[in-house]
Amino acid sequence: MLRSAFILGCAITSAVATGLLVVRHEGFTSKGDETATLVQTSQTHSVSAPSTIGGVTAIPKAADGHYWAEARVNTTTVKFLVDTGASVVALTPQDARRLGINLNTLTYDQDVTTASGKTQAARVVIDRVQIGQSQMDDVEALVIREGLSTSLLGMSYLGRLSRFEATQGSLILRP
Repeated sequence: MLRSAFILGCAITSAVATGLLVVRHEGFTSKGDETATLVQTSQTHSVSAPSTIGGVTAIPKAADGHYWAEARVNTTTVKFLVDTGASVVALTPQDARRLGINLNTLTYDQDVTTASGKTQAARVVIDRVQIGQSQMDDVEALVIREGLSTSLLGMSYLGRLSRFEATQGSLILRP
């Protein structure tokens, strides 16, 4: 009985922790009334280089317990917090600008709530995102107008992999 209570407590704690780093969006092409939620930590994080063996890429777990990935986005390197709870890739305005996206021409028509409050997001499609041997073309993303301190690597990239899995020491990506 005590063991079951402990396992249930761990599951609830994991669910709450995951909820702190979630971007929920009701379908990329839907304009529903749902509000996405973005909660961000404000700490500085270093990114370890992923290792690639036989087409499989391993992203090492950082000291903060998260997976931080450097991705080649088109021709630019972008640091992402890997967020399996995020429906789509979410870009900061700074990263979007570095990718050549003109922020003034975007249509910010998606309601989003961040740790800093409510804001707007604009839909974009990224030509190419590559981490190690895992590359995806035409990746759906949102540019968050304000309130996001780091870009998030969400399921619009991760969900297109053949498989990904978290181990105690790394996140394994299989193209």
